[in-house]
Amino acid sequence: MPYWYYDKKDLQNTPSFRDGITNDAENRYRKEGARFIIDTGSKMDLGYNTVATGVVYFHRFYMFHSFRTFPRYITACCCLFLAGKVEETPKKCKDIIKVAKSLLNEHKFSTFGEDPKEEVMTLERILLQTIKFDLQVEHPYGYLLKYAKCLKGDKTKLQKMVQMAWTFVNDSLCTTLCLQWEPEVIAVALMFLAGKLSKFEVVDWNGRTPKHTAWWDMFVEDITMELLEDICHQVLDLYSPQTQPSGGDSPTQSSASKPPKNEKKASVTPPTSASPVAVTTKPVVTPIKNGSDVKLEPPKIDMRFTYPGYPAMPAYPVYSAPPPTIPAPRLPIPAGPPPPLVYPEPPPVPPTRFPPVNVPPPNYFSPIAARPLPPRGPIPPGPPPRPYYPPP
Repeated sequence: MPYWYYDKKDLQNTPSFRDGITNDAENRYRKEGARFIIDTGSKMDLGYNTVATGVVYFHRFYMFHSFRTFPRYITACCCLFLAGKVEETPKKCKDIIKVAKSLLNEHKFSTFGEDPKEEVMTLERILLQTIKFDLQVEHPYGYLLKYAKCLKGDKTKLQKMVQMAWTFVNDSLCTTLCLQWEPEVIAVALMFLAGKLSKFEVVDWNGRTPKHTAWWDMFVEDITMELLEDICHQVLDLYSPQTQPSGGDSPTQSSASKPPKNEKKASVTPPTSASPVAVTTKPVVTPIKNGSDVKLEPPKIDMRFTYPGYPAMPAYPVYSAPPPTIPAPRLPIPAGPPPPLVYPEPPPVPPTRFPPVNVPPPNYFSPIAARPLPPRGPIPPGPPPRPYYPPP
């Protein structure tokens, strides 16, 4: 299986960077593509697993290709289309394109070409080859709920902390954290951040042993405080005010301009400050949407169209003329009694080349003497007879 985790120096030397795109511009394109997948999946009532899987495909794809070669919005639709199949929440390609058209302006949607469906279907084969058909992806959501069940404390504060950590996991999809660390590490770091912001201090937890200095040591060992703060700061950078304009359709540096009217603007509120991570505002908490809440309606079938009936077969013609009379041939019958039947004699049997010899077959094996049976002892007595009780 391929290894999908990279160092920061590898994330700075991507195909887009080698193609002349700065790292800041590439991070902005990744954020816009991930946000577009999240908005499209939310509008189509897809579960969080499907949306997160599509975003991970998106980030992995651009570790091998450039934004200059493949437009980000076509790739985002293709990743969401493939993620729906993998997570068993399939959506039609034309429906995804229809929602994408409602979220993008005409200039951005023009990158889909004349036949958007054919563009997405063609890019799907390239996406499968790029991710090496490694379709199963794990996300921090399951680990977040698993770790929260082991913590002890005020249930109200714990629920608030889990809700805030869930929001941080959703927002972390706009970063490259899924290309840097395993989902277990991301879940621990964002629970740590949510605990500091919600002022929920973990004092005790289930399964605690003397060697555990912190609650996350029971789940993931050797996590340093520097690593936790680095992950937290990468997420908190999303809430800082943006100094650069949003990217255009082509991966080139563009000047600041007004956003289009029909494009949705991401409402992000910065989180409040808490130690040890310096923060300035509080994030917007989004409710957790379980996968069971997603209801898939059966496809609607238009029954108005019916196949036309077969045309009536022409009647076969009826012949009324009588058939022609043909006289049957008659063989002459000879006069007198029939001749007697004469059977030919069988031909004589030719003499054989060799006369028959009546000799018994040779005895190839000498007779084996009968071996005596091994000696046997006396027959052991059987069980005693069962007493007979007559019926009353």
